Amino acid sequence: QVQLVESGGGLVQAGGSLRLSCVASGIKFSINAMGWYRQAPGKQRELVAAITSVGRTNYADSAKGRFTISRDNAKNTVYLQMNSLKPEDTAVYYCNTVAGPLNYWGQGTQVTVSS
Repeated sequence: QVQLVESGGGLVQAGGSLRLSCVASGIKFSINAMGWYRQAPGKQRELVAAITSVGRTNYADSAKGRFTISRDNAKNTVYLQMNSLKPEDTAVYYCNTVAGPLNYWGQGTQVTVSS
């Protein structure tokens, strides 16, 4: 079955950096677009960044210039490098992919940015 396992979250001070990782299994990773979403308390889940199978990327306005999404097809892994973190980046971050008609999510990893 499809599994997405995130890691790399934690507590960081404002201005700091974190790198999130998501290891995928059960899919043909190299042909799948991958995305990172986040959900803050009381808010809807929102797209942070996405990367296509050929490496084309897009970012939420809030992430542009600070976050970088990348992928390593040899490791079935997608990354989210987050720099210049702000308290408003505090959320649970989820890895996502779509395979066929189904939408898959990881369990999420908590990112907390203190001011």
